[in-house]
Amino acid sequence: MRFEDQRLKLVNELKLEGITSPAVLDAFAKVPRENFVLPEYREYSYQNRPLPIKEGQTISQPLMIAIMLQLLELKSSDTVLEIGTGSGYQSALLAEIVKEVCTVERLESLSLNAQKVLRNAGYNNIYFRIGDGHSGWQKAYPPHKEFDKIIVSAAAQDIPNRLLEQLVIGGKLAIPIGRAGFQILHIVNKTEDGYTITQAGGCSFVPLVCDNNNLG
Repeated sequence: MRFEDQRLKLVNELKLEGITSPAVLDAFAKVPRENFVLPEYREYSYQNRPLPIKEGQTISQPLMIAIMLQLLELKSSDTVLEIGTGSGYQSALLAEIVKEVCTVERLESLSLNAQKVLRNAGYNNIYFRIGDGHSGWQKAYPPHKEFDKIIVSAAAQDIPNRLLEQLVIGGKLAIPIGRAGFQILHIVNKTEDGYTITQAGGCSFVPLVCDNNNLG
């Protein structure tokens, strides 16, 4: 079966799993996941499961990504902060939906590889920072101070304060909270009075590593 056919099959699977957002489904129909996986795993590109990438990391399960993107209620005018560039697959999905994506990756080799793949694919609305995800978007271009939405693709033990500070009032943050192996997806809504947090089910992500042990 051609990759194009497998991609449409995956989109249909996502629909059956409760993904209803037209923007999210359209993004999955457009972005070739086979370009973001290791060569030895290309034949598994459209299986609904995570796959290994370099540096001991993973490309997330498509359904998990779709759930997070749908819960964030993304708009075409949004500027989104992504923590954990990884392979760049989720960055591409975001870039198909929103105005601008600012993505942070701690591991330089992963970021540089993702930059190459995404630029070759023609994306010009994705910006990159190599550094600690707990700090969010700092000392980077464009010089954004706040974001409409923030998505964290790694498991934290709690919600980093600096990410909350970089979320606009009315914005949403999606982040897995818990220990290695199993977490609960949290959706944070920032209001004028503070924050409201809802839990959106179990998930499993690689840990969000803090380089300096400062979670503030």
